[in-house]
Amino acid sequence: MAEKTCAACDCPLDENSFQIKIGGKAVEVCCDECAVKLKEAYASATASDQG
Repeated sequence: MAEKTCAACDCPLDENSFQIKIGGKAVEVCCDECAVKLKEAYASATASDQG
């Protein structure tokens, strides 16, 4: 079975991991810092697409 990793940093996920919604999809992250990074990156990418 493949080990799950964080969507932001590729670290292995443990019992402290959680899901966030990015662009309507649920992704798993290892910590709040990675959640913020992904949300900021998504916001930046979608803002530039609409420019």
